[in-house]
Amino acid sequence: MKNQIQFIALILITTIFIFSSCTTEDKCAEVTCDNGQICIEGVCLGSSSNLVVSQNITTDQTWTNDNIYELSGRISVESGATLTIEAGTIIKGQAGSGPNATALVIARGGKIMAEGTATAPIIFTTVADEIDIDQVASGDFASPNLAPTVNGQWGGLMILGNAPISATVNPAQIEGIPTTDENGLYGGSDAADNSGVIRYVSIRHGGANIGNGNEINGLTLGGVGNGTTIENIEIIGNQDDGIEFFGGSVDVSNLLIMNVGDDAVDTDQEWTGTLNNFIVIQGAESDHALELDGGEGSVNDVTFSLTNGSCKGYYNTADSTGGEYADLRSKVQCSLENVYFFNFGKNADLELDNVIISDNYKSSKVSFTGLKFNTTHLTSGNLTTAQILVDKSTAADAFDNLTTVQADNATTIVGGANKTNFANWTWTSQANLLSDF
Repeated sequence: MKNQIQFIALILITTIFIFSSCTTEDKCAEVTCDNGQICIEGVCLGSSSNLVVSQNITTDQTWTNDNIYELSGRISVESGATLTIEAGTIIKGQAGSGPNATALVIARGGKIMAEGTATAPIIFTTVADEIDIDQVASGDFASPNLAPTVNGQWGGLMILGNAPISATVNPAQIEGIPTTDENGLYGGSDAADNSGVIRYVSIRHGGANIGNGNEINGLTLGGVGNGTTIENIEIIGNQDDGIEFFGGSVDVSNLLIMNVGDDAVDTDQEWTGTLNNFIVIQGAESDHALELDGGEGSVNDVTFSLTNGSCKGYYNTADSTGGEYADLRSKVQCSLENVYFFNFGKNADLELDNVIISDNYKSSKVSFTGLKFNTTHLTSGNLTTAQILVDKSTAADAFDNLTTVQADNATTIVGGANKTNFANWTWTSQANLLSDF
């Protein structure tokens, strides 16, 4: 196989040389390939038959579904460049941690056009995953050798934009990228900023440790504007958060997150978009289904909304414990509407951390409508005061009496997410793990 690949590569190199009169650009001039690999048009052709990507993308490039693309490190799509990924394409990240953690970064001013379909999703995974082109083409999207609980095998997908953020500095440097790399900057003043499209994309087995217990999220959105389209996303087996918003104004719809090691949905720095129709399936190591933070700099009168969600906890039958419902922190202003929680431990709580949130609740800057908690594992018919955690010294009465409109107990599924949006194209669906929704 190796000799055959090298022979094909030599033919391609000869062809490129023959037509070199049409262009003077040498895309391989600054590319260093590993042993046994040959550079063709700026991409290293590896002996494994994967196309190894080892350099940042500085000009428009298309990744096609007849190849598997292998990230050898942190690869950035730099400002002015567009990366187009065909439906059904597989991207695999090499193992690495710390500054060598693999990730695909869409820098400010760069763009990604990853438009999968319900019959041909785009899959980001690890090189340890044996999923291949023929399998995806046949409509089988499950890993043939890795369980959906496997995590930390590579980094993740980061999209960074020019939309407003509430941080101590703007622009800021995204966590997980060294400050020496300017492609890690995010934030600005353009709420309508457009970083491209990601649609029908599955991100798996990520969250590599970058140091001091800090891992990369499955999908990181830093200052992403509402000109960006993000819909029909699956995130499985990430070691840290499933998705994390750092400011920005982007809207996300049809999001499924399963088996993450920390929080499923995390918001920071005054994200002002909407998350509509989402499913969370917690694993044994998951923390909160929702961790919601506000601004870190000056506080603006802005809010975000989470609507039509279903969150399934991980109930440990040995000690009746599991993850938590949600944690509202910092200066958050948000609305939660039609969100259904079930299968959590009997002492799972809705954490409301401070008097600022209490005041925001009283002034309707934090609002709950149609929150429902399944009674199966509750110690009583309603959430107890102890399960509504607040700063007891200053806000003891703020949340102690949630009305049935705001928080209703449900013994059967009422409302929540529409699971048909995840049917067939997600690994979760093909593994028959949506029957409870």
